[in-house]
Amino acid sequence: MAGLALDGSNPDVSLLYDINGLAKDAPHWFDRVMEFVGEYGIIIGLAVVLLGAWWSVRRRPKDAPSAVAGLVWAPLAAGLALLANIPIREFVERPRPFKDHQGLDVLVAGKSDFSFVSDHATLTMAVAVGVFMVSRTYGLAAIGLALLEGFCRVYMGVHYPTDVIGGFALGTAVALLLAPLAMMLLTPLTTAIAGSRAAWLVRAGKAPAAGEAAGEDVPELSGSSRAPRSERRHKDLAA
Repeated sequence: MAGLALDGSNPDVSLLYDINGLAKDAPHWFDRVMEFVGEYGIIIGLAVVLLGAWWSVRRRPKDAPSAVAGLVWAPLAAGLALLANIPIREFVERPRPFKDHQGLDVLVAGKSDFSFVSDHATLTMAVAVGVFMVSRTYGLAAIGLALLEGFCRVYMGVHYPTDVIGGFALGTAVALLLAPLAMMLLTPLTTAIAGSRAAWLVRAGKAPAAGEAAGEDVPELSGSSRAPRSERRHKDLAA
């Protein structure tokens, strides 16, 4: 299964050379920027988008707990997708493109593991799809970052285009197919947090009072034994 893209006439290889060829013509500083963005920058950007989405959905009046549960699922889906990729990579055993093709401008040295599918593409798309299921606005921004990640991996010379497409497919499949089970498990948890003193994690606004935190009705103080001191004193004088 290693020879998925060895023929130079293969469109996968041709597109690899076309995109990676941009790195040869770019200034050195731009390649260094793309190296950082492709390795770490987009993942940091996704974390910022995820944080922004969390801050936003907490203000929803009706479905804040389920929305926060969906955002919790997004990074969990990415982790599960990366675990699912381990046997896939070992089964396919596709070498990195620079091992089979000469003349590539490889921006990141030391990549010795297999190429299919791309971990970075898998992770970023799983998070992006998870966010999109909760917030269209933040989700579109996250998907845009994931697509940029895929471009960067090919630009850097460390993945074939089909490695990236495979990663996108794997991340999307895990995020969508396991979402119903994940939401069934996570929503009761976030709902319970919404009724606790840590409610700010799930809902915007002030934390509930002690009785409200446990879901209890706070009884009104009534009767002579609970009456204000001035009222009791007035009754004593009247007696």
